[in-house]
Amino acid sequence: MKFFIDTADLDEIMEANDLGVLDGVTTNPSLCAKIGVSDFEGHIAKICGIVEGDVSAEVISTEYDEIIEEGRNIASIADNVVVKVPLIKDGIKAIKTFSEEGIKTNCTLCFSASQALIAAKAGATYISPFIGRLDDISSEGMDLIADIRLVYDNYGFDTEILAASIRHPMHLLESARLGADVATMPLKVIDQLLKHPLTDIGLEKFLADWDELQKSLK
Repeated sequence: MKFFIDTADLDEIMEANDLGVLDGVTTNPSLCAKIGVSDFEGHIAKICGIVEGDVSAEVISTEYDEIIEEGRNIASIADNVVVKVPLIKDGIKAIKTFSEEGIKTNCTLCFSASQALIAAKAGATYISPFIGRLDDISSEGMDLIADIRLVYDNYGFDTEILAASIRHPMHLLESARLGADVATMPLKVIDQLLKHPLTDIGLEKFLADWDELQKSLK
């Protein structure tokens, strides 16, 4: 499974990248607004300079012609840019065009397997089901991951399932169990993946025993 970080914060990206297990980055207009990005293209270029893997940068246009123009411009920023497109009718049309032009795409805001199916038929590189937001409305986000995995495997689609809106480690673990290709998550969730109380207790015990051994040797 690939690990992406879901942020526009350069410090967070560098911290995650230093772990050596980061495979890419996803961003969106909300994340950019959160940190006050003023030069969007320049900011994406900086991210692409930090991370070797795919960097999803989202269009804000909703009409086909404007999505195409904006997406081509975003794709020209760096070789590892993926154009993130919302799952709307003009977005699907644009994904088909981008696919024919060899531009990678991330079809975002997916909430049903039927949406994921049409995105794959259009040639999306990634599909982003938002599992946390489904949980928020008392639906089971993991059922969506399972349904998409089944449909894609039935027909041999190459589109990768990118589990998004991950809120905690169990979201990540269940996505991995169900066969999601990628998980994108905030830095706090990446940090939480490392945590277990027995690890902390065990390390504390090892270090205490080592200190006692050193004292006995004096």
